[in-house]
Amino acid sequence: MKPLLLIALGLAVPFAYRFRLGSRLRRSALVLWIRPRFDPAAHGLPPREQLDVHHAGPPPSAARSEEFRAVVRDVRKGDWRAAAAFVEAAGKDWDERWSRQEVLLRLAGEDGAWLDAWLRDRPEDGTAATLRAQLLLHRAWAVRGSDYARDVPAGQMARFMVGLNAAVEAARTAAPLAPEDPGAWVVMVTAARGLRYEYDEFTPLWEELVTRAPHHYGGHCQALEYWCAKWAGTDRLMLAFAERAVREAPAGSPLAGVYLHALHELARRPGRSALPSSPEATALLETVARSLDQVPEDDWNLPALRHLLAHHLVKARRYDTALKQFRRIGPWCGAEPWTDERDPATAFDLARGLAALKAGRN
Repeated sequence: MKPLLLIALGLAVPFAYRFRLGSRLRRSALVLWIRPRFDPAAHGLPPREQLDVHHAGPPPSAARSEEFRAVVRDVRKGDWRAAAAFVEAAGKDWDERWSRQEVLLRLAGEDGAWLDAWLRDRPEDGTAATLRAQLLLHRAWAVRGSDYARDVPAGQMARFMVGLNAAVEAARTAAPLAPEDPGAWVVMVTAARGLRYEYDEFTPLWEELVTRAPHHYGGHCQALEYWCAKWAGTDRLMLAFAERAVREAPAGSPLAGVYLHALHELARRPGRSALPSSPEATALLETVARSLDQVPEDDWNLPALRHLLAHHLVKARRYDTALKQFRRIGPWCGAEPWTDERDPATAFDLARGLAALKAGRN
């Protein structure tokens, strides 16, 4: 397709990438413009036939994989002591501890008999109590589903509220059993948006969380949801919260990635994009990139964040930095925003192709 025809269709590259790739016409135009010019190998990228739409990143190391397999095997046999040891191995690395508890949460969702035994044998164990609160929270959100509130039947919404209140009660019981652990407060912060807490109700919960773990990634992600416009906040409040997270992120922490979640929240809305486009916003993306470059490669959250970062760098026309991210990502494309599209591999390939072809020109 000729460049003039692309422009006539409103598809000039790179402007075309500002639109979601869901339009068949726009996608076809981008494919015709990029594919003949883009040789992945020439830009240090894996070939198209190696793209993997099932995973966000490479598998864990052999040692970590074996650790996971062992705890899954033992817990499924009912051995709660293996679960306790799995969490305790994280020590006071609260991000790592929370990630490990989320692994156990999925197992408890399949069969919680081992968690019941843990609570029965060690009723004063704060980790077990927090995990129970997490499970109640998870079940409450499963009852509600992902529909807009107006589309959730009244009876279903009532059960959701009952479930959230039960999770908060369980979290308040867990908190004094592990006074240093922010986990119970993450549960309460998460429940707060569903319970429609006012700011003066939410703020004390947040302060308790960050007193224990000022840079807790999971806690910040949940608080970001509270501050977004579809819950208790506004676009301005959400972005201010996310920008503060970028400024406060310590070296080695994924905290700056919270800003990418804020951008993704804005980008998923129908109609005209509300994404910030000022020079300051673009500079902030570069700051996020530098911050995430310091995060250890085995961090649980890093692969998904790199995908969001690469996507938004392309949208901001920061092609050189985006290309570096695509090189780090490799063949993996089983993550948002690509999985929001009908054909994730094509969406991913077009974005990295645009970054490669435009790198060095901005």
